[in-house]
Amino acid sequence: MKRRFRSVIPGIVLALSASACQATEHPGAGAFIERAVAEFGLDATEVENLLARAEFKQSIVDAISRPAESKPWYEYRPIFLNQRRIREGAEFWRENRELIANASEEFGVDPQIIVAIIGVETLYGKITGSYRVLDALATLGFYYPKDLKRDRSAFFSTELMHFIKLAKEENLPLDEVTGSYAGAMGMGQFIPSSYRAYAVDFDGNGSRDLWRSTADVVASVANYLHVHGWQPGELISVPAEALTAADPALAEPKDYKPVLSAGQIAQKGYHSDAGIPPARPAAVLRLEGKDEYSYWLTFDNFYVITRYNRSPLYAMAVLQLSQEIMREMRG
Repeated sequence: MKRRFRSVIPGIVLALSASACQATEHPGAGAFIERAVAEFGLDATEVENLLARAEFKQSIVDAISRPAESKPWYEYRPIFLNQRRIREGAEFWRENRELIANASEEFGVDPQIIVAIIGVETLYGKITGSYRVLDALATLGFYYPKDLKRDRSAFFSTELMHFIKLAKEENLPLDEVTGSYAGAMGMGQFIPSSYRAYAVDFDGNGSRDLWRSTADVVASVANYLHVHGWQPGELISVPAEALTAADPALAEPKDYKPVLSAGQIAQKGYHSDAGIPPARPAAVLRLEGKDEYSYWLTFDNFYVITRYNRSPLYAMAVLQLSQEIMREMRG
């Protein structure tokens, strides 16, 4: 299914190009263009012409309606914790050992986490997405499914503006750049605003290339985590047990930023044998297994991973993949 963005204003003949006319009929396109000009300094005619080339994709709407993160943990985990992703993670690390070590040291981020994020995101650059980013962001910005709990159309509209700005800054071909159904790009799957804010030129060639420059990719992932507060060498998560009187609400947080102390959590019925100091801030994570739930205490570094992707399933997959890759590296 394809929709072009057209504009018809009764009684008024406008001296606009056909593409500009197409752009402005799209619901909300007029306000989008005004904001793109006012807040991002973009040219109105350029934006109109760009929107006229953007295509609605039903497959993108379908994909955003059933993300992998909606699966229970026991179905989600095997997607990322498998022998291929572990083996190729170790290979990627060995092939880029010096680069990863340099980025780890410069940005203060544990190397196995950098590798694991790239592995979870794109299988070390092998699966970076086949949707045109222009189509993905236009579809979700203007046609976000109304039956979902959260309306994120404003978020994707803003990302489309960032994408147009990014293309100018990095000399990207707007009509050709591909990525995920949500508009994430490159080996590390950065959305446009994150690309603009956190990507770095680590190979020193004057551009930030998250597709072809492994140096830029590795350093950009590390920088993202660094800026969001990564603490090298610190705990991420440890197993816990929910006692009979455990407060179930504690395992259903709105986010995983540690607020209570481990001692307070223990008083509310969650126990760990990991020897965590009672004063240490933590949160409780509950994961759905086939037969029963598992429980975990999570710490600040776990929360940082959820800044990369808000899903706690994602963060736990990154952690466990990183652990398996380290075992593979040791042989």
